[in-house]
Amino acid sequence: MAISGQIQTERRADTLHLNLGPQHPSTHGVLRLELELDGEVVVSCKPIIGYLHTGIEKTFEVKTYLHGVTLTDRMDYLNPLGNNLAYALAVEKLFGCEIPERAVIGRVLLAELTRINSHLVWLGTGALDLGASSVFLYAFRERETLLDLFEWMSGARMMTSFIRPGGLADDFEPEWLTAVGRFLHILPSRVDDYEALLTDNPLFKERTVGIGVLKAEDAISMGVSGPILRASGVAHDLRKTNPYCGYERFAFEAVVGQNGDCYDRYRVRIAELRECVEICKQALVMLPSGPVKTSDRKIVPPPREELGRSMEAVIHHFKLFTEGIRPPVGEAYVPVESPRGELGFYVVSDGSGRPYRVHERAPSFANLQAIALMAEGGLVADLIAIIASVDPIMGEVDR
Repeated sequence: MAISGQIQTERRADTLHLNLGPQHPSTHGVLRLELELDGEVVVSCKPIIGYLHTGIEKTFEVKTYLHGVTLTDRMDYLNPLGNNLAYALAVEKLFGCEIPERAVIGRVLLAELTRINSHLVWLGTGALDLGASSVFLYAFRERETLLDLFEWMSGARMMTSFIRPGGLADDFEPEWLTAVGRFLHILPSRVDDYEALLTDNPLFKERTVGIGVLKAEDAISMGVSGPILRASGVAHDLRKTNPYCGYERFAFEAVVGQNGDCYDRYRVRIAELRECVEICKQALVMLPSGPVKTSDRKIVPPPREELGRSMEAVIHHFKLFTEGIRPPVGEAYVPVESPRGELGFYVVSDGSGRPYRVHERAPSFANLQAIALMAEGGLVADLIAIIASVDPIMGEVDR
């Protein structure tokens, strides 16, 4: 057996060596776990990745900065607007440009709605993994409402590409903001329903309490972040510790657990759903009037109404979309708090219209390695609950 948190590498002759996965993408992604079992007890667990490699980071190098926005949507498909935000902030840091206040607050609103969307999918699929099928149907009912709102806003249900360098793709319709307010009014009672089904359910607690424990020191040493780290008792939330996009003006709590088990990870995310609602409500109140795109013409094309009366505007528009925006030579890294933890984009500019290098600090990539430590000494059946509680998105792992 492993000792002192170290994973055993030598295999015993009397143990069973088993592959769990790789699984279909409709589960938690194409992940393979290389297991060594003593009966039903996990002696060692080694996550194997690489089955979903997309080459997205390399693809950035042949796309303009604006075209690269569509790639960010597809890394973590449950956090597309959050990915847009991190990438846009990094590009804007290269330019040193200011974003209008309506776009700043609007970005917070969209990022938190996306966090709700992600946590609803985690809740529904995680409960389904443990046999609670009703929760899956309820959570996806609310998610459908959110996707309808995203489609109304942008024309796309998931890959909206709505947050872009320079601001937002378009302004919010007043009717859309009213519909968002109605959704936020309803959601807390729906979260009550989820909790009524799970929080004190003896079967759910038997599958999660004391399962997949991750101590705070182990989480920190592995670079784990997000709800998993906070469930282990570490109050680290980038929206609080390193505020960006005006988060310092919002009143909310960084929810922290104590035991670092699957049950605490569930409780932290449930509490975050409620915090997200409060942040979104504040954003609706704080949202000012005004433009949603920067006035910096090095980033944003001229307004459409100018194209019909100014040849210079037409030429400027053409060059921005064919040659790309051209940030000065330099590099920038901006981290944000995604639903899974610290998500950051490191962007290197050589002064051309295409990035020299784009690298994503993917939270799922760091979090995934903790499965090996969580699973050790537990049962094979516990692995299902552990994977669900980690909530990995393999699209941002194999990128």
